[in-house]
Amino acid sequence: MKCPYCGKDNTKVIDSRPADDNSSIRRRRSCDKCGRRFTTYEKVETIPLIVIKKDNNREQYDRAKVENSVLLALRKRPVSAQQITELVDEVENELFNGEEREIPSSVIGELVMKKLKDLDPVAYVRFASVYRKFQDVNTFMAELQEFLK
Repeated sequence: MKCPYCGKDNTKVIDSRPADDNSSIRRRRSCDKCGRRFTTYEKVETIPLIVIKKDNNREQYDRAKVENSVLLALRKRPVSAQQITELVDEVENELFNGEEREIPSSVIGELVMKKLKDLDPVAYVRFASVYRKFQDVNTFMAELQEFLK
């Protein structure tokens, strides 16, 4: 690691510990040349997940979009913030643990629906009504009947 003060690349690690967010390592270093100390953070580099939209445009996966849609479906429902976080974490784990780096948005939507179905039936129907773009009462009833099976 190069010293930010003198530019020499001869530094040693004095202390290592997890950073506050537990997703990186905080290292205290000392320069052998000038003796000054500085802190570095080490983080795992991940390959971005690309979402293929319905119109075939591609964009980088955004956790906030999934979170917002789940929050909207769960609005005024008796579900804790912890349960919501766990649901989104489960969705992310399945997406990032797969081998594909490009995933259709429909796969993400179906995965969220599956998780919501187990967590809260009302939220599931709310999400499905928007996601599947129910046009009339008959398509809505068909989804409800499928759910009740």
